[in-house]
Amino acid sequence: MTIKTIRKKRPLPAKELAEAYDVSVRTIYRWNSQTREDWIDEQATLRESIRAYHDDDGHSWAATAEHFNMTQGAVRARAYRARKERAAEAEEKARNEAHKNEVPLFE
Repeated sequence: MTIKTIRKKRPLPAKELAEAYDVSVRTIYRWNSQTREDWIDEQATLRESIRAYHDDDGHSWAATAEHFNMTQGAVRARAYRARKERAAEAEEKARNEAHKNEVPLFE
């Protein structure tokens, strides 16, 4: 049985929904849970939006922290990680471009 998860607030407590659908409480939690891949993508998007808000839009760390409802340390750490990820992506792209026109030694 394939279950598509729906990430939204449950209308009733998990125990009541489990009784209504004749499944376990854990199954109700699983139905409403977010997959790890989705969570990782969501966090990467959040890091990039923090970096863009501070770096590209020119807001201060205090304004960035207030906008995202976080501490200054949290937004700084996430912005630094986003910068590091962007640098790694650019380096990987440059490396692929450099080796793009080379003839392979073995086929």
